[in-house]
Amino acid sequence: MTRLFTGAAAAVTTPFSKDSVDYDSFKNHITYLKKNNIQAFIVNGTTGESATLTRKEKTTLLSIAIDVADGDIPVIAGTGSNNTQESILHSKEAEKLGVDGLLVITPYYNKTSQKGLIAHFSAIAEAVSIPVILYDVPARTGMTIAPETLEVLVKQHDNIVGLKDATGDLAHLNRLQYVVDEGFSFYSGNDDLALPFYSLGGHGLISVIANALPKEYQEMYEAAQKRPKQAAQINHKLFPLVDALNVDVNPIPIKALISHLGFGEYSLRLPLVPLEKDAQTVLTELFDHTRKDG
Repeated sequence: MTRLFTGAAAAVTTPFSKDSVDYDSFKNHITYLKKNNIQAFIVNGTTGESATLTRKEKTTLLSIAIDVADGDIPVIAGTGSNNTQESILHSKEAEKLGVDGLLVITPYYNKTSQKGLIAHFSAIAEAVSIPVILYDVPARTGMTIAPETLEVLVKQHDNIVGLKDATGDLAHLNRLQYVVDEGFSFYSGNDDLALPFYSLGGHGLISVIANALPKEYQEMYEAAQKRPKQAAQINHKLFPLVDALNVDVNPIPIKALISHLGFGEYSLRLPLVPLEKDAQTVLTELFDHTRKDG
């Protein structure tokens, strides 16, 4: 089984201008990411504010990402929701556009059981022929993919090829690893746990902070494979900024940094609102200090 990617992928932000998507800034941002060694674009995910994007906006963003990627790196579309039929619709559309894979979250709000998870993910995987990465983030969904559930899904569907683990539970990762073969890919969904995740055999990171520091996060992944001491040094340097992003819910803090880099206005769609000015200043000054030290 060929992995969709290894190393640092960016869960790409969506820039807005007067509540409209700023497609030019989006293109400039992902061009920057590609030039700075990002390993994949994750478009229309949580960090991209997918819950407040229209169907047309999502399609346009994917089309731009596919054009910029130009076959050099994979484009992975966030197509999950708590509505199975809607997820199937968006997944089919993304496949038709030419994306390389899908990222599909566990249902939220109405939630489901483990049996329901199997039925939900199976319906989506069977509707497409491209790879599917499952997304487990219980802090946002209120439920977790059980190891037994993952085992069933992977055995039944060849195109379920990976899992983004944002549980923050490294013991859970170990349990999941026991039920799949070596070809299955595990990606951390927690920037602050990237290095220990790699040490346990993780294959990469679907990252928020890599939107602003793509090169640095790929360097840490590569060092972790053969030079653990260097990887620890990189992690030590970057961790204060990662920790500072907890000042508010994602993607509120990271969008302040993306705007600071020059990729559009600092704007979010309701119900999200920007950081207060003093909090923005603290964050951007720490970011500048981190880059300078690098």
